[in-house]
Order: sequence, then C-alpha cells, then structure tokens
Amino acid sequence: MNAIHRTVLFLIAFSGCLTAFAEENSPALTLEQAVRLALERNHEVLISEQETNELKGKIREVRSGAYPQVSLQGYGLRLRDPSILNSSSFDKVPKDFRQLLVPSANNMFDLNINFKQPLYNAGKVRTAVRLAEESLEEKNASSESVRRQVIFKVFKAFHDLLLAEANQEVVRETYRQRVKHLEQARARFDSGVATEIDVLRSEVNVANLEPELIQAENQIRLARAALNNLIVEDLEAPTRVAGSLEYRPWLPGPLEDLLQRTMELRPELQAARRQVSQARLMLSLAQAERKLSVDLEGQYGYAVREPKNLFNNDFSRWNFTFSFRLPFIDSGRKSGLIAQALARLRAAEQRLALLENNVKLEVKQAYDDMQASAKAIAAAQLSVAQAEKVLSMMEANYRYGAATTLDVVDSQTALAIARNAKVAATYNYEMAKARLRLAAGMPILDSEVDR
Repeated sequence: MNAIHRTVLFLIAFSGCLTAFAEENSPALTLEQAVRLALERNHEVLISEQETNELKGKIREVRSGAYPQVSLQGYGLRLRDPSILNSSSFDKVPKDFRQLLVPSANNMFDLNINFKQPLYNAGKVRTAVRLAEESLEEKNASSESVRRQVIFKVFKAFHDLLLAEANQEVVRETYRQRVKHLEQARARFDSGVATEIDVLRSEVNVANLEPELIQAENQIRLARAALNNLIVEDLEAPTRVAGSLEYRPWLPGPLEDLLQRTMELRPELQAARRQVSQARLMLSLAQAERKLSVDLEGQYGYAVREPKNLFNNDFSRWNFTFSFRLPFIDSGRKSGLIAQALARLRAAEQRLALLENNVKLEVKQAYDDMQASAKAIAAAQLSVAQAEKVLSMMEANYRYGAATTLDVVDSQTALAIARNAKVAATYNYEMAKARLRLAAGMPILDSEVDR
C-alpha cells in the first residue's frame, strides 16, 4: 500500500474517530428539536406572527368606529386685528366715535369637549368588523400554512443530511473493499500467481474512488449548512443530527378518505374560503354606500378672554348636531364599486376551485409516489442481498484464482449501486410520506401522527 492510500485511509479513520468523539461529548440534534428551533427562530414564522398581530390591531381600529369618539380641544390666542380701520365705510363713522375704535391687542382662550357617535350607517361598521375578523382568520390559516411549510423544509433538510451521511458511508465502505482487494492483488503478485496488470488496475480503482470521498464530504457540509439556515444557526456550525435514514412504513388509508379529509384540514383551502367570505363582505360594503347614514355630534366648552373666566357658566357654549347623508346622484361611482366587489368575489371563488383541484392532484401524486417508493425499497433490499452474496463469491474466487480483478470491481460497484438505490428509495419514501402529509393537511412528523 503506497503513501497516498495510507493517507486517505488515515483521514477516513481519523474523521470517524472525530465523529465518534463528538457524539460522545455533544448531543446530536433530533428532528423534533430541529423543528422546534426553526419554529422559534425562523424569520418566515416570526414575520407571519407579526402580520397576525397587525390584523388584531386592525380589528380594534375598525371596531372603534361603532363607539363614541370623545376628544378634548383647546387653544390660546393673542391678536390685534385692524380690520375695522380698513372697512370701506369707516370714514362715515363720526370722528369722535372713530377715535374710540383704535384696535388693541387682546387674548382669547377656548376649551371644548367634542363628541361624535354614529347612529345609523346601514351596517357598515358591523360589516367592516366582520371583514377584519375574516382577514384575521385567513391570516391564521396562512400562518399555519407557513408553519407547516417550515416544518417540511426542516424535515427535508434533516433527511438531506442523513442521505448525505448514508451516501458517504457507502462510498467509504466501497473504498475499504477496494483497498482490501488491492492488498490481495499485491499479495498474489508477490506470490507470482497474479500479474502486475491486476495490481495496477486495483490501484487505479482505489484512486478513482478518492474524489467521490471528497464529494461526499462536500455534500454533507452543504446539507448541514442548509439545515443551519433553517434553524437560524451559523452556516458553518458543526450541527449533528441524531438517527439514520430508516424505512418507517405508514398506511394512510384509502385515497378517497384522504382527499375528503384534505378538503377539511388543508390550511391553504381554509384561507381561500376566508378570502371568498371577505369578498362577499366587500360587496356588502359597496352596496351600503347607497344607503342612509345618520350621525350625532356635540360640543361643550368655554370661550373667554381672561383665563380666570374658564369654567364660568356665563362663558360656556355648547351645541348638538344631528346630520344625515343619503346619496342621490354620484355619476356611477357606487355602481363602479359594486362591479369591482362583484368581480373580486367571482375571482375568489374561481381561485378556490382552482386550488381545490390542485390540492387533489398534489395529494394523488404524493400518494402514488409513496406507494412506488415502498415497492422500490423492497426491490432494493433484495438487490443489496444479492449483490453482497455475489461480491463474497467473487472475492473467494479471486483468492483461488477463479476470478479476475475486473470481476471483483464489478461486484463492488454493483453492491455500491444497490446500496445507494436502497438509500435513495428510503429517502424518496420518507419525503413522499412527508409531502403527502403536508398536502393532506396532516401532521408531518411521525411523533405527531402517532399521538
């Protein structure tokens, strides 16, 4: 074994020792823990929460329109006004009297309490409150959709890392097999029962696998960075995950039952139905623009020149006003508003129908993918067992001179392909299962489904 191969083997062993040491000294991150961290830190989730809080404030604002509005208003003024001197008829005033009309500066203080209460507005405020509440329910459904999408992304990133680690282990095992075969080829060459070509071929096969080891390590780093991004950790943080890529079968039941539950549970459908309700309320608001509205306004306060007279009833003033408004001619403004609202309602209904069809298709595709992946796993397990048996036979035959290096390498390659196929099928099954649960509006994690 030359120095390069010894170095590579040393690095593989050293990397394995470091991993084992890290596992003993720092806990690995479980899928549930990764999801919890993402829901606590992920920016998409936090943005959705703040948008929900904004809508709650909007509801309070709209609801206030149905209740009294009371304000305190006042001002202090000092002025000198020569308007009377500039009057066109001032010259007709007797001279003695004009001398007494010299303007002088004076003060004016005003303090009022203003009151306004809508009495009748054809249900505008009530409809507006319902509209805001529907918007909040839509946002809650949308927030749940964001939350589920984040969980799915974490699930995928977590399993991408498990997949990268499993692929790396397949490459490492294949590399160890080829190094072992290289040692056998050299031993047979030293014994004079093999040619130098066998040794050279074995060395080339070992060298050809070394870039795959580097690529496998790079894939792990990229998958780890993607997971760190979702849980809002530093991209280079040495995050480790617990567990391995395993086949965990799940029986979702008949497709028809699953589709029926999807129509009830899918948050995107709930949000779309809320949008239809909002469009109906917007139409009601547009129609209310044609109707009568009645308001009550009042004012009570004091107007004085001297501050000491404030709160003196002799200087008080007050008024109450009833006002009504009934639109008569608006040159088509309100009919235009109604036409817009009606178009929004029809568009919302069409979007809901389109989404329902897309969701059904999404569920069916994920359902079929999961069934196909389950069959692929069974076939891959059989292929791995057969490939292992063939490799064992070829290695034994090579020791006794009944097989060539090409036969052994082909067997090693076939086993690596079979193992990768099994890993890929397991990954595809788990992802199809998660996509099906996401599409059906069900919990995504096994731990939540099993409750």
